Amino acid sequence: MKPPAILILCTGNSCRSHLAEGILRAALNEHFRVASAGSNPSGYVHPLSVKVMAEIGIDISHHHSKHMNDFLSDEVSTVITVCGNADQACPLFPGQMNRYHWGFDDPAHATGTEEEQLQVFRRVRDEIAKVFRAYAAGLLEK
Repeated sequence: MKPPAILILCTGNSCRSHLAEGILRAALNEHFRVASAGSNPSGYVHPLSVKVMAEIGIDISHHHSKHMNDFLSDEVSTVITVCGNADQACPLFPGQMNRYHWGFDDPAHATGTEEEQLQVFRRVRDEIAKVFRAYAAGLLEK
């Protein structure tokens, strides 16, 4: 029997959803299948997302941008949207029992020097980590 699947959705699937996927996957280990996708995928994972995750020991360099429709034939038990546009565009997935929306700022819109942009990416990463690690702890208690 396959572990339950959790799908994290964002519009572009380049930043927030990958940050959340990496953090949640690390927190849940093999107990759940965790993936991310977008309603309008950008086609890439933002390099600063990869960089700030490496800073906390999570490698997302192998992630790639995917469309949420790629998961319509999968049994997805939980869908979590991390941006408002994805929340509005989100379909119902087969087997879906739970749906959550936790919105976060899009670090891809950060401006300034690379260091200033990294500060935004780190802030969003840390906000996502706080929410998703608490969520994972609750799931593992059950």
